[in-house]
Amino acid sequence: DLISQQGKFEAKIGNDTVFIGGKDKDIASVCRGDPTCARIDRPQQSQEGYVAQFSFGITLSAEAAKRHAKITEDLESSIENPEYLSEPLNLYLDDKIVNSLLISKGLKGRVTTQISISGSGIGETQDEAFRDAEESMKKLQTILITGSLPYKLEIVKLDTISPVLGEEFVNSILLAGAVALLAVSLFIFIRYRKVKSSLALLITAISEIIIILGIAALIEWNLDLPSIAGILATIGTGIDQQIIILDEARQGTFLSLKQRMKRAFSIILGAYFT
Repeated sequence: DLISQQGKFEAKIGNDTVFIGGKDKDIASVCRGDPTCARIDRPQQSQEGYVAQFSFGITLSAEAAKRHAKITEDLESSIENPEYLSEPLNLYLDDKIVNSLLISKGLKGRVTTQISISGSGIGETQDEAFRDAEESMKKLQTILITGSLPYKLEIVKLDTISPVLGEEFVNSILLAGAVALLAVSLFIFIRYRKVKSSLALLITAISEIIIILGIAALIEWNLDLPSIAGILATIGTGIDQQIIILDEARQGTFLSLKQRMKRAFSIILGAYFT
């Protein structure tokens, strides 16, 4: 349900909508990161500690500016704060109020697309007040930007993988592993014509796979398709290294320590490149 719903952003004065976020967006731009139109003043000391004022500009569409002028035309100045109008601008996300902004009395009945949003942050120290103001400003900017830049999620298709399909998937993996192991076993037997040598190589390869699966279970590693493909490839690449080592051991020639070191280095390189 969450991914199929799109957030609804509205700004209201009382019950009247001033601007909204959506397909026909009313917020043309929000100033962010530009000191010419977004700033935080130096914190000033007050009775409760320090207060830092912030402000940033937004640009409304012409239609939203006209609605704002019409709605504020009949508002009176606030008795408690005469510099502001009696009704605040309330911001809603999904019909829940997230913030309230005071409206300057100078905006009463005016058709203007350039509006300054202001607020404050408080703290026991100057740094705390500045950080609180910065956080509050970013929160408001994010709300306004989210409302002005909505992206509707369109669900094209929903599929459910049933337990039956999951069981078939596991069976297919086991079958692929068995076929790979059988093919490698056949190649080894044709190469050496000896059961003991073939079994030695196969036991080593199977041991590598068991170790990998054991570590995967220990660290709770979720095995996906690439991981399983890598484990299957281990059967082949691991055998390559064992064949090189076995061929060198079967030669049975006595070499000096220096020569054996050189041969060991060549074996390591050969196993790596194969």
